[in-house]
Amino acid sequence: MRLDKDMTEIFASVYNDAIKKRIEYITPEYVLYMALDYRKVRELMEDLNIDMKKLNLDLEEYLKTVNIENTSNQPMNSALLDSILNNIAFHKAAAGKELLSFSDILLGIFEEEKSQASFYLKKQGLKRLDILDVIIDRNVDKYDREDRDYESEDEFDEDGMYDEPVSYLEKYCTNLTKKAFENKLDPVIGRETEIQRTLEVLLRRTKSNPIHVGEPGVGKTVLANALSSIFILEDVPERLKFLNVYSLDLAALLAGTKYRGDFEERIKRLLVEAELSGNVILYIDEIHNLMGAGANNNGVMDASSLLKPYLQEGKVKFMGSTTYDEYKKFIEKDKAFARRFQKIEISEPTIEDSIKILKGLKDNYEEHHNVTYTDEALEEACKLADKYIQDRHLPDTAIDLIDEAAAYVRLKKKGKRRVKVTQKEIEKVVSKLARVPEEKIEESEIDKLKKLEDKIKTTLFGQDEAVKIVVNAIKRSRAGFNDDNKPIASLLFVGRTGIGKTELAKQISKHMDIPLVRYDMSEYQEKHSVAKLIGTPPGYVGYEQGGLLIDSIRKNPHCVLLLDEIEKAHEDIYNVLLQVMDYATLTENSGRKADFRNVIIIMTSNAGAKHSATSVVGFGGGVHGEGSIDKALKDAFTPEFRNRLSKIVVFNPMNKSMAMEITKRKISEFMAKVEAKGMKIKVEEDVLNLIVEKSFSDAFGAREIERYIDREIKEQFVDLILFGSKKDKLKLSVSEGKILIK
Repeated sequence: MRLDKDMTEIFASVYNDAIKKRIEYITPEYVLYMALDYRKVRELMEDLNIDMKKLNLDLEEYLKTVNIENTSNQPMNSALLDSILNNIAFHKAAAGKELLSFSDILLGIFEEEKSQASFYLKKQGLKRLDILDVIIDRNVDKYDREDRDYESEDEFDEDGMYDEPVSYLEKYCTNLTKKAFENKLDPVIGRETEIQRTLEVLLRRTKSNPIHVGEPGVGKTVLANALSSIFILEDVPERLKFLNVYSLDLAALLAGTKYRGDFEERIKRLLVEAELSGNVILYIDEIHNLMGAGANNNGVMDASSLLKPYLQEGKVKFMGSTTYDEYKKFIEKDKAFARRFQKIEISEPTIEDSIKILKGLKDNYEEHHNVTYTDEALEEACKLADKYIQDRHLPDTAIDLIDEAAAYVRLKKKGKRRVKVTQKEIEKVVSKLARVPEEKIEESEIDKLKKLEDKIKTTLFGQDEAVKIVVNAIKRSRAGFNDDNKPIASLLFVGRTGIGKTELAKQISKHMDIPLVRYDMSEYQEKHSVAKLIGTPPGYVGYEQGGLLIDSIRKNPHCVLLLDEIEKAHEDIYNVLLQVMDYATLTENSGRKADFRNVIIIMTSNAGAKHSATSVVGFGGGVHGEGSIDKALKDAFTPEFRNRLSKIVVFNPMNKSMAMEITKRKISEFMAKVEAKGMKIKVEEDVLNLIVEKSFSDAFGAREIERYIDREIKEQFVDLILFGSKKDKLKLSVSEGKILIK
């Protein structure tokens, strides 16, 4: 059992006085006499109609006659006082209470017949019922006070002895308006449209509760800071002036609620206090956490249910924020809760807007890190964050970059001198976070585009025209001549198997340093397979998981999308691709959208390829050319599909010159692996000629060359490397029509 704050102070003063006056025993009369010096005790006595002056004189005269001088200077409780305290503790424990207040001590002294203090109180006409009535009145007043709410009973005494009752708003919330007034919040740049819409909702008569919904990191929470600053300005509507925005700490509200009803009591008192204040906006970050908060298996109402009456009446204004996924998963399911809010979507800012945001925030970060950011560093942070950090969103990613870049600089250059954060530091941090080689980041996109065609031609042979068409399409988009609402390019690669269609897509991804998102369309031949790409319809398993294609593009908005062997896909997928090629947008069944404006769409097809190199029957001779491919494409794809393609790129069939270049490249790659094992090898010209002669095939293209090398050369090296004695120098040569190692 513990004493409350006031009784702790009273007993401390009693013991100090006893030590000073060398009094040996502390009696109930001594405790009551010392307690009369406290204002709240005197107020209690006045409520009981006790003559304080007479009681004080009676106790003083009595103590003069009974106090014994202490020789050891260590006062102790009298047996009577210990008996009173033990009786009180027993009754409080039985009632489930832990704190002893002065009203408990007074009642215990009054009921003790052997106490002289009890005699003096009864002499003034005091009755036990009078004490109980005053305690009850004070207890009721504690809960019904108009301007304040109180803590739970286990934290306060029964007669309200504390100087200032604790505000639930102050205990469980953070006053953002106060922080804004003290300039402790980061500035908010832009977002004028969203702020205006929020103010409109707050001015409504009913359902004046905005909820900000957007992807993580786009700036939902910071809007609450912006509004906190706005409400202290002069140019806001009269009804919104001097509103206080309180951010609710739901975790603190839940903490310590051990028994059924504790949480409901706390949140109810919080809402009552907010309502009585009349100028409160309760901001709830991650508002979806209200769903189920405080509930248990016995069906107790959760926090969202307790809020519904206040949401409807509008006496307390609420503002929340959450993500699209959480809004759909938790809030939309509770229609009664969702309809009381007005949804405001917060989109990701553009790179230009993000740069402005960083310039507005840089002073705070410069002061914290004792650095100076160059304008180029801030611009580079936004551009590189947008390009390389795909799992999160601007401006959060860019802010993280400048923060970490400053930490990186301070760690390297210790001391008090202010240092500069440049583009170079931003690139180093991006390299570590995105795991991209630093030299690739340092190379500008202009330089990459300039060298793109030449680099691809070093690895893709005999398809110069196809490479040129693709590179020009990318350059045209980067120059700003493309339609803003279309993908960078929508290309259909047509040609025989093994001639480099898929390889070209891989090389573009590699040299542009953007991800390759590949789908084998042979997996999507059934009608229902379109659901795998855009999401399952409502009512079916997996509805909440979303579509594969939409998820991929949302994670990688800058990428090469390769749809391999498109002619094998079901025709419903062609219909889905129509809007992607025309409007660069795809919406899944749950309503989420994917933006394809920075995507290079490449589709490969073998349609018409088998007839493109066959001989023409008749006097003209020759072979079928593009005419047969065009006819096959018309048969395979609808006019509206072909009409939306940026270009149909026809790949040249394999010839011996291409076969020789491919053979040299494949052998060179294999030799590099062998030399990494500590063996040097020389390849004679006859080996290359034999490979081309044996493996050249119009039907199978470069893949037949790979198979021949695997079969005739690599297999000979397997046992040699694993079990044989390694030689420093080896030679590949031809003997009797076979390739041998010497």
